[in-house]
Amino acid sequence: MKRIDGRRPDQLRKVTVQKNYLKHAEGSCLIAFGDTKVVCSASVEEGVPPFLKGKGQGWVTAEYGMLPRSCTQRINREKGGGSGRTQEIQRLVGRSLRAVVDMTQLGERTIKIDCDVIQGDGGTRTASITGGYIALAMAIKKLRKQKLIKASPLVEQVAAISVGMKDGRALLDLNYAEDSRAEVDMNIVMVGAGKFVEIQGTAEGKAFAKKDMDAMVKLAEKGIRELFLVQKRSLR
Repeated sequence: MKRIDGRRPDQLRKVTVQKNYLKHAEGSCLIAFGDTKVVCSASVEEGVPPFLKGKGQGWVTAEYGMLPRSCTQRINREKGGGSGRTQEIQRLVGRSLRAVVDMTQLGERTIKIDCDVIQGDGGTRTASITGGYIALAMAIKKLRKQKLIKASPLVEQVAAISVGMKDGRALLDLNYAEDSRAEVDMNIVMVGAGKFVEIQGTAEGKAFAKKDMDAMVKLAEKGIRELFLVQKRSLR
């Protein structure tokens, strides 16, 4: 089965990473999943939110946004906290990254991950998580080099990918044309040990069977293992 862009059902789009994309950030990259491009940056700030003060641990959080002409039609700039979709995605990115950080090793400091979509073609949240990890790892490496922390608080990798069902077939890493026509759409976040942080799945029109879910999860595992290799190569 050939797809719209000629890929196999189990094939990722071309994934590229350009490190140090922003001059001033402690860690940054431009990550591309095909035509989806996201600038991910990590900023280190001394101090933590009020609910963590005095507890001797740090915090990792994330913000996400799409630039006005990241899509086919202009998107208005979001003000006042962003739309429900924006808030849901940035919470997902934050949860995913916190899942692989030992906060006690950070000290009372915060690392903020900004994920700005400059071009969208499906999978912006999964690209944000995958690139956000790279930016986070770079910032932590800088903290260690400056001897502000003794050991890396990163306990393992985290990455994410989309999967879906179209015409009864499981597909990996959907682009927008596929995503908009898929019978089922899932976003899966996995850590290096093979465990899951989150599985988001939605049927469009009719319910899907467990065997279809198992096929999509298996496909996502394959894709995320490939993304782990991309992350490792980019951080060498």
